[in-house]
Amino acid sequence: MIFSEFYGAYYNTIAAILTEAVAHPVSEQEMKRIIEPGVSTKYLDDAAMRIIKEHKAIPTFLGYNGFPASICASVNGEVVHGIPRESCILKEGDIVSIDVGATYRGLVGDGAWTYPVGEVSDECKMLLETTERALMAAISVMKDNTLLDDVSGAVEDVAKEKGLGIVRQYGGHGVGRQMHEEPFVFNYRVGNKFVIKNGMTIAIEPMLNLGGDDVHTLEDDWTVVTNDGKPSAHFEHTIHVTDGEAEILTKLL
Repeated sequence: MIFSEFYGAYYNTIAAILTEAVAHPVSEQEMKRIIEPGVSTKYLDDAAMRIIKEHKAIPTFLGYNGFPASICASVNGEVVHGIPRESCILKEGDIVSIDVGATYRGLVGDGAWTYPVGEVSDECKMLLETTERALMAAISVMKDNTLLDDVSGAVEDVAKEKGLGIVRQYGGHGVGRQMHEEPFVFNYRVGNKFVIKNGMTIAIEPMLNLGGDDVHTLEDDWTVVTNDGKPSAHFEHTIHVTDGEAEILTKLL
């Protein structure tokens, strides 16, 4: 979790990969064009694989504990770890969460974003806007000597404002030479006394639901879905902790 000049340069590359993995070339306009009704989640995975390789990086997710793809693509009530499939065709009104990781020179980058597919309901717009706001609220309190529980509480407070469910089994984590390092970052207060320190790199990733908190894993042993079938959103950035304002390492370039 220790930051260096090389790590900073590396994450600039990861930010480009994150953007291009779901939109090639790097532009918001192109992103909206690719993530549209009629596109399969397997197509998005193929795009991610191509771009990661073009950047001479390795898709971290592929083969991780047996995961069969380079991205997680989770649609509507799928929370995380959705497996990209040719048969999963995006439809107007869907939302899709893209989680992507890449390894470059032994260091791992991790980020996620949830996208609307065409026009979505007002409820889904609120879900996406609130989950992104929860992410940014958590980032805003991250600095040297901050209690990790305050970061978790920032997510919880934003979620509660809108009455959204908080996924409790999954959360953020340290990231560096391994994809999942200490500390684990809950998205709600647990009384954690862990103190974050200058130089740490931590992935913050709120997962919020339009319905209740409860989720379960499907028979594929990967895809996590909401128990009530209601939509879920997932936003993630990797953060470099400083003694001042936190640095977002996976900010889209």
